[in-house]
Amino acid sequence: MGNSGDFPRYDVIIIGTGAGGGTLAHRLAPPGKRILLIERGGYLPRERDNWDSTAVFVKGKYRAPEFWFDRTGTEFPPEVNYYVGGNTKFYGAALFRLRPEDFGELRHHGGLSPAWPLRYEDLEPYYTQAEHLYLVHGRHGEDPGEGAVSAQYAFPPVEHEPRIQQLSDDLEKRGLHPFHLPIGVNLSQDGNGGATHDSVCIRCNRVDGFPCLVRGKSDAEVICVEPALRHPNVELVTDTQVVRLETDAAGRSVETVVGRLADGSEVRFAADIVVVSCGAVNSAALLLASANDRHPGGLANSSDVVGRHYMRHNNMALMAVSKEPNDTQFQKTLALHDWYLGADDWDFPLGGIQMLGKSDAEQIHGEAPRWAGAVTPDMPFEVLAHHAVDFWLCGEDLPLPGNRVTLDGDGRIHLALDEKNNTEGLKRLRHKLQSMLGHLGMHEHHLLPHSIYLHKGMPIGATAHQAGTVRFGTDPAASALDLNCKAHDLDNLYVVDTSFFPSIGAVNPSLTAIANALRVGDHLLARLG
Repeated sequence: MGNSGDFPRYDVIIIGTGAGGGTLAHRLAPPGKRILLIERGGYLPRERDNWDSTAVFVKGKYRAPEFWFDRTGTEFPPEVNYYVGGNTKFYGAALFRLRPEDFGELRHHGGLSPAWPLRYEDLEPYYTQAEHLYLVHGRHGEDPGEGAVSAQYAFPPVEHEPRIQQLSDDLEKRGLHPFHLPIGVNLSQDGNGGATHDSVCIRCNRVDGFPCLVRGKSDAEVICVEPALRHPNVELVTDTQVVRLETDAAGRSVETVVGRLADGSEVRFAADIVVVSCGAVNSAALLLASANDRHPGGLANSSDVVGRHYMRHNNMALMAVSKEPNDTQFQKTLALHDWYLGADDWDFPLGGIQMLGKSDAEQIHGEAPRWAGAVTPDMPFEVLAHHAVDFWLCGEDLPLPGNRVTLDGDGRIHLALDEKNNTEGLKRLRHKLQSMLGHLGMHEHHLLPHSIYLHKGMPIGATAHQAGTVRFGTDPAASALDLNCKAHDLDNLYVVDTSFFPSIGAVNPSLTAIANALRVGDHLLARLG
């Protein structure tokens, strides 16, 4: 148990500065309440290596130097980055809404995806606010399966370059409905789709998986944290890992936030409201590490769901080989959701296809040993890179109680994962793409696994889309958080990253985390008066 003695006191402490925490700080900053942001890392260094494929992908220069353990006790390096802005510093800024059907119960080949306690309509106004705040470029109405919208995107779609426009046209000729991928970039386009002379984004080939050296990508630091810090009532402490939360004697409220500085010394803070937003794995780990006499299973965990139901999508990164050269720079402009909920030959959801950032020779060199014999020997890597067209396939995995985060006696993170959970739809989605290659101007048998995007082909290491470990719901026996993402068991503890998801759908989770942070922000503003 803690006691809030002579250390700094705030109205709100937010732990983590990514899509959830950073956005929440932006929402809470204007009314003047005292807000403290605590970030485990520092500011990402701005340097040439930000855009170097070998540094970022092959050497993993910016990855956290830590290891987690799988269910067998084997250590692996997770795909996490601890910087101001969180993992959004490295995300691809693909900002999709979940579909209305994702909020209801969905039957998959591998089991049931549970319903949310909210409907799409409840989150829709916040989706619109999130799209406008994060400068999302797109066009509502192109994807026939999307939900109703209250407002168009504030910015037009990022125009396709010629090879991707041809791909879009070829998909349409097959009766499909490709649409412009909604992406968060600070881009002004000229009449030909090029970046104007005053555009921040320069339409380069470094948007996906790289931090943006020119600050043209809509990450949480640029969009939310920096503007929040312009308010005198908002403070940020960096390089401080929160190691536990201490409650009052009754166990009803968090009284003290205990952090560890780089030199190992402890620092303590107090606030009326404490918000956890460390990413689904680390948020669950923090709550579990904060167990005490009143909360022996960890904070917010009387239901025993904290750490359980971990989800991360069934993902596949694939590289097709175009017959014509692919001179595209900014490739991440197209998506296809025709089989999101099913297909003519399959009654269950398959998922979505979208373009990835353009691969280059360094990334392909990094894959070389895995591809020996898979490509024509007379095609050098540079030529292969010039003809590469990169796809990302995303299927839903299901929230199984056994897919879970636990801590060992030394406080180290263990992640148990059933990697075969609901994978049949993804296999069929790959087959759909493979069977079309010849009609899309690609070599029919060259669809290579581009696992450098998937943490060297280790599914458990691909934690970029982590979600679900502190789920929200109306039943305190089956969920950790209420509808406002407040812990059922505590009066002043909230969680606003992707931990709250009961299911994950088959699109990148970032926009839903951002929209929910705005929604919870409105609740907290009302609570704070």
